[in-house]
Amino acid sequence: MLTIRHLSKTYPDGTRALRDIDLDIPRGMFGLLGPNGAGKSTLMRTIATLQPPDRGSIQLDELDLLRQPQLTRRILGYLPQEFGVYPRMSATAMLDHLAVLKGVTSRGERRELVDHLLHQVNLWDVRHRKLGGFSGGMRQRLGIAQALIGQPRLIIADEPTAGLDPEERHRFLNLLADISERIVVILSTHIVQDVTDLCPQMAIIGQGQVLFSGRPKEAIEQLQGKVWRRQVPKEQLDAYRARLTILSTRLIAGQPLLHVLADQAPDDRFEAVQPDLEDVYFGRLWAHRPDPADRG
Repeated sequence: MLTIRHLSKTYPDGTRALRDIDLDIPRGMFGLLGPNGAGKSTLMRTIATLQPPDRGSIQLDELDLLRQPQLTRRILGYLPQEFGVYPRMSATAMLDHLAVLKGVTSRGERRELVDHLLHQVNLWDVRHRKLGGFSGGMRQRLGIAQALIGQPRLIIADEPTAGLDPEERHRFLNLLADISERIVVILSTHIVQDVTDLCPQMAIIGQGQVLFSGRPKEAIEQLQGKVWRRQVPKEQLDAYRARLTILSTRLIAGQPLLHVLADQAPDDRFEAVQPDLEDVYFGRLWAHRPDPADRG
């Protein structure tokens, strides 16, 4: 169990990136949802001991991550938003180099480890190809391979599917799901579907605060009978926005389809709709809209 208590961070320019974050993250896949600028990357970097918080604590079972950063890095696998590679190196050489940096000094042990990882992330057939020729999905799989060096107890994946095509995205997420059966995996993303598909537990973060923490299914059930939809003419959209809580809009045949949060149908032209995690996500963000005067 990863336990986070009262975690706060304010940057020198006054931006309050984290505001008294409390989270309990069990073994398995944990989804961390939030828009860009919500504080997700700050939280991930803090857990990874790459930057200190102003206050708070992070505990993984008996290990105090903030007070024991060197021990933390030995049991941590981290895939940041942008995983840099040496374009002229092969996948095999890159993983071998990173294994040395993580303390695997035996050449035979490294060879066995690297071969195992390349098979695990489905890169064996391209192990000698230069990394400059890798697709985005292949680079992300290489990123997961390096994160697995050292048998980590905690893996952080920060926006790992951004920019991937659908096939690569599904392959990558299936790999994460398989890994998460044994350890804590935090999937930080703004893509709601990733969390819907994979995460039995989740949290929504906005403006540096936890807006929801729990099971996606329970959050969806709380909206039963409260989500309505209707397609409206474009010229009427602003009028609807002025008087209704609109969760989302999407264009269907050139006209907006509204999802609206209300205890009852706004009028007889709205129909009830089965809520999903996207409705939960936008509903929580709407309920915690920032004060325009707040810089955080």
